[in-house]
Amino acid sequence: MANLKEIRNRITSVSSTMQITSAMKMVSAAKLKKAQDAITALKPYSEKLDELIGVLSSGSGGIENNEYFRTNESNKILIVPITSNRGLCGAFNSNIIKETLRLKQTAFKDKTVEVLSIGKKGGDILSKSIHLKGRHDDLFDNLNFENSETVSDLIMESYREKEYNKIILIYNRFKNAATQFVEVDNFLPVEKIIEKTEIKNFDTFFEPSETEILKSLIPKSLKVKFYKSLRDSFASEHGARMTAMHKATDNATELRDELKLTYNKARQASITNEILEIVGGAEALNN
Repeated sequence: MANLKEIRNRITSVSSTMQITSAMKMVSAAKLKKAQDAITALKPYSEKLDELIGVLSSGSGGIENNEYFRTNESNKILIVPITSNRGLCGAFNSNIIKETLRLKQTAFKDKTVEVLSIGKKGGDILSKSIHLKGRHDDLFDNLNFENSETVSDLIMESYREKEYNKIILIYNRFKNAATQFVEVDNFLPVEKIIEKTEIKNFDTFFEPSETEILKSLIPKSLKVKFYKSLRDSFASEHGARMTAMHKATDNATELRDELKLTYNKARQASITNEILEIVGGAEALNN
């Protein structure tokens, strides 16, 4: 009977875990819908801004003097890995951490690499092996453009002061609820966009000059780009957690069914033994 009691306790424990994972899946599904809507609302503005910068930079001779287009002579690289504050989301965080360490050990092995971590999980692990310039674990507590702008301003300022040769964002780009892939994005310096649209047949005048317009638009574009990366990561986190909790619920259901089958077999064997003992005792009395 002790064995039956142990199996019953395991069934109860697995059933409780199944309820928790199922609830977490539903919560992540609700948050994912809001995160997807935010990305959808931001995408047209971001794309049109990039298109405008592409048109301006393709015909402007002043981009070489722009502080965000120039390449600094510094030997330092800043990597900005974007992870989550919470776990239970599969390989979401570990993929970002692995890619950060891989870049440090291969592509930038001859450079001085610093890390500005976004998200508690990445900061906790990376701080053990890489010098952290800073940590921003509270961004996802209230994710909005104003909060992200504070961090993007710090990143852009460090590049304007020629502290880094290159600044790279690493985050999970959202594709759908079941698919997220690691994106390595060269945040700074800004790469010149080759605009595919032919505008040679038109006389285009800009007021103020193209250089002045770029000077105003580039910082705004970088802030939007950084915010979009955070939004992508946020949606990917909930998609990864929803998928992970769905698999965990399925596994818990399968384990519970197996335990119930084992319990029924053990109970049947126990009852059979009791019947045999009773029959054996009755036969002994008759004899």
